[in-house]
Amino acid sequence: MAESIDQIAEWATPLLARLAPVARKAAMAEVAEYLRRSQTQRIASQRNPDGSPYEARRPRASLAASKGGIRRGMFLGLRKARNLQRKATSDSAMVAMQPRALRVARVHQFGLTDKVDRRDPGSPSVRYARRELLGFMAADLEAVADILIRHAIPA
Repeated sequence: MAESIDQIAEWATPLLARLAPVARKAAMAEVAEYLRRSQTQRIASQRNPDGSPYEARRPRASLAASKGGIRRGMFLGLRKARNLQRKATSDSAMVAMQPRALRVARVHQFGLTDKVDRRDPGSPSVRYARRELLGFMAADLEAVADILIRHAIPA
């Protein structure tokens, strides 16, 4: 996937270099907004960038007795616009997590070990499953290329 991003950058750089900084920033803002929305939708559908579903939560004994168990989807708060923010300059576009949300996102993105409850010193440490919250799908790369072409070649 990284080589695909490099290929887009290779052919898009000369096209975007001809644009004024204001027009480049507008293109990058549109790319960043598209990426934020696409990442939000992918997290909501609980899919990794390769299309595979997230690994399911481990069953908890306290919820096993209740009917229905866990009813909410994972990462409801992480996919909110206030936590998953877009940033754009005339040279770059990015989607970044807020620092408070970043800690949870990092643990799941890389499958790290963390305490179940940070406030409780006796809380057990658990190795969380790897769930890629941020990443590029093939459709994302095509859409970014379309956005850049649309801005670089005026109608």
